[in-house]
Amino acid sequence: MPATTRRTRRTAALLLGATLVTLTATACNSTGGPSVSTEAKQTAAATSAPAAGAATSAPAKPAESKPAEAAKAPAKVGDTIALKSTLEKGNTADVTALKVVDPAQSTNEYLTAADGKHYVAVQFQIKPTGAKAYSEAPWSAAKVIDDQGQAYGPTLADTKAGPSFQTPTNIASGETGKGFVVFEVPNGTKLDKVQFSLDNGFADQVGQWKLG
Repeated sequence: MPATTRRTRRTAALLLGATLVTLTATACNSTGGPSVSTEAKQTAAATSAPAAGAATSAPAKPAESKPAEAAKAPAKVGDTIALKSTLEKGNTADVTALKVVDPAQSTNEYLTAADGKHYVAVQFQIKPTGAKAYSEAPWSAAKVIDDQGQAYGPTLADTKAGPSFQTPTNIASGETGKGFVVFEVPNGTKLDKVQFSLDNGFADQVGQWKLG
């Protein structure tokens, strides 16, 4: 079977699966609207108490009040965001945007970006943290956004940046999986953010990482 035919059938299957997930989410979701999570998950080192033996002779000063609306620094590449599903209560995962390769070169000289465009590859790490294993299509769960607010969805291209996620990707609870998601963007585009969500991209909660 020609490579083009296989790729077309694979794309059609993925689009059909995404459509079914959308319909299910619409039927099952009775909670509020979508939310964008930009806060990185704190590490143990960042939240640990002062070391034993630290000087305590001076009385502690009252903490200075800070404006309640003061925003925390947004998550960036390398940070982890805790995400949850809309459809399944036990489906939660820690997701990390590990690396951005821009531009990324195709592994197939006959399947390249369209004229005036290029590939960008983003590597994610997924670690299921709930009772459920992660069994989804990361390919459909991510997008990149430029500095003008224009969003770009993924493409099925493979690049020399590294292996892409398999479809579907199955990761047992407590284990981790890594893979690239590839996007096709116009030349000269300045990417500003990358997003990822569970439920094959249709969960209400969306993780967002600041680029640059």
